[in-house]
Amino acid sequence: MKLVVGLGNPGGQYAETRHNIGWMVLDRLADRAGRSGRGRQRDASEVLELRWKGMDLILAKPLTFMNDSGVAVRKLMVRNHIPMSDMLVVADDFALPFGKLRFREAGSHGGHNGLRSIIDELGSEKFSRLRVGIGEPDRGAIDHVLSRFATDERACLPILLDACSEALEAWAREGTSKAANRFNAFDLQCSPGGPTATTGPTGPAPGEIGGPADERGVRRTKTGWRKILPGGDDAPEANEGSRR
Repeated sequence: MKLVVGLGNPGGQYAETRHNIGWMVLDRLADRAGRSGRGRQRDASEVLELRWKGMDLILAKPLTFMNDSGVAVRKLMVRNHIPMSDMLVVADDFALPFGKLRFREAGSHGGHNGLRSIIDELGSEKFSRLRVGIGEPDRGAIDHVLSRFATDERACLPILLDACSEALEAWAREGTSKAANRFNAFDLQCSPGGPTATTGPTGPAPGEIGGPADERGVRRTKTGWRKILPGGDDAPEANEGSRR
């Protein structure tokens, strides 16, 4: 059993803000697993247990507000007998450009209050985390993390959230180090509203330039079709200009 904790704040006023990218990632993974909707409330969290691609996962959103995330994490680990080696925390990071991903096996909180709370409660920094870049503030840090994504960023979110879901699968199957080798180099490529993109109410269609991956995990670029993430070996090549 693996525990994935997405950090965020409860309440409609915080929904889909930058600080809640951890919740958004878990929602996307649940959607891909066919388990969309609210989970059960327990251990100061909203919890969804699922079996996905042969893996048993617990997806948890702490409901304690960000600064007390560690309280919920400790309760989840105790109830489910989860060692720190089997837990991953998904958090926002404004020190990373929008769309960049960073796996780490351990480390300081880096100024993130949710990670700070978890470290304080567990008495250790030795747990894996996936930091998702939300872009550098052009205003105060608090205002930035509690703001919603800009229009062009929202158009690119489907690609980013799909990438994060793939990254979580890699972590659960292969561990943090191998997942980091694949996804820390992830380059979000998105040109929303471009002349070759097929747009819809939420942006480009699946498989199109700037859109999310299609059902095969493939999307089109200006040079051809390719797997959206590094390390894939099943992306069809449309021509010699195709890239993986």
